[in-house]
Amino acid sequence: MTGQEKFNRFVDRYPHPHRSFFNRPHLSRRGFFEIAGAGVAGSFLTAKAAKGCTVQVSQPVTPQNKAKNVIFILLAGAPSHTDMFDLKVVNGTTPAAFNPTMVKGTNWPMGILPKLGAHLPNMAIVRSMNAWALVHSLAQEWTQIGRNPAAALGNIAPNIGSVVAIEMASQRTANQVFPTFLALNSATSVGNGYLPASYAPFRIVPSTAGLPNTTNSLGQPRFADLWSRMHTLDNPLRINSPLGTPVQDYDEFYNSANALMYNATVQKAFAYSATDSTRYGNTSFGNACLVAKQALAANQGTRFVQITLGSWDMHQDIYGAANPKGNNLFTMCPQLDNGVSALIDDLQAGGLLDSTLIVMAGEFGRTVGAVTPAGGRDHLIQQSIVFAGGGVTGGKVIGATDPTGATTTDFGWSRQRLIKPEDVEATIYSALGINWTTVRCDDPLKRGFEYVPFSEQNLYGPIDELWT
Repeated sequence: MTGQEKFNRFVDRYPHPHRSFFNRPHLSRRGFFEIAGAGVAGSFLTAKAAKGCTVQVSQPVTPQNKAKNVIFILLAGAPSHTDMFDLKVVNGTTPAAFNPTMVKGTNWPMGILPKLGAHLPNMAIVRSMNAWALVHSLAQEWTQIGRNPAAALGNIAPNIGSVVAIEMASQRTANQVFPTFLALNSATSVGNGYLPASYAPFRIVPSTAGLPNTTNSLGQPRFADLWSRMHTLDNPLRINSPLGTPVQDYDEFYNSANALMYNATVQKAFAYSATDSTRYGNTSFGNACLVAKQALAANQGTRFVQITLGSWDMHQDIYGAANPKGNNLFTMCPQLDNGVSALIDDLQAGGLLDSTLIVMAGEFGRTVGAVTPAGGRDHLIQQSIVFAGGGVTGGKVIGATDPTGATTTDFGWSRQRLIKPEDVEATIYSALGINWTTVRCDDPLKRGFEYVPFSEQNLYGPIDELWT
């Protein structure tokens, strides 16, 4: 039995909702009462689970532990894998300007991603990945939490970055004042879920002026005086608050924010020059890559950075034939190319690339072959994902697809099955030395929150082939 067959059998035996939004079965009268009965049983099992999870547990595993930091780049909208990371030239469709070029065995669109093409020796491409869902909002959230948002505990599941933040909390020193989890251009990113607010993403849009509101018009002495007076009045409610955790979370938030005030290190990390911005492409995405590099270089406690680059949802005019200056691959790819290539260059020059894992992923892929009548590509579960840094062996491709890029023909890793978002989550944790099989017992329902679902059954796991 193949790895994929074993995986499918497990999912069939222990259903955990992974059906796409569009796969909604007809519900018969009999089925209704079966589900109703299951609901009664489910309530009993939930109560049983609530009594059972009392101690945090994990399975014995050996994480890679090669990285200290992660930069997770969410390519929101789902880029076309067969036009970018798994290039398939379609006669009469692929623009000649793509300039398909073989780079040490990898066919690459040098016309739209030339700088990343030069960085292929630093990158590993995974081509045997499949998404679970084909709805943007659902799949994007799935990518950020490593589980079905609609499943049990999905609505309180924290961002991968928040799990990293709580795991790395003990490694922070007293002088480190930056947030552990930084979210750039990610206003709608998944938050900290049920975890305390101190592990939430710190969301900002980079600006040449640096971090806003880190000074006060009254001046630093007067601000410090007001801060002291506020605590004199409020401490009975802020510390061990009779009002509960939300107020204590607010106090933690205010204290963390105050540590960023009048801080030269903060200004240096979050502000940037026009010259540096130009080197990163002079775009909002490029500026986010620049700030990510500076925040990590400051060594002030930031360990996970999420950057979102949207507008990859190209159902029409994907090659800009109708509107060359519109939203198409020729206008979007240079932003990605300039920003990420400069990021890799600077991390490498500063000695941080080996300790910083870069992950680039959309929520799913796009249809293959000829474009649609609208000149675009629609949603497809087949996708590619890119890794760099963090000790990853560059210049390699894991997995392969058929000549069209529609399906996986070679899984390329030891589990011999399709790679899923949960596997990517496990890979990130493993890279940082985090045990991905950890089950916490502090969730509100006391069911036990698994860092990666079904870890006890070893259903998902890291892509160790990235480091071989």
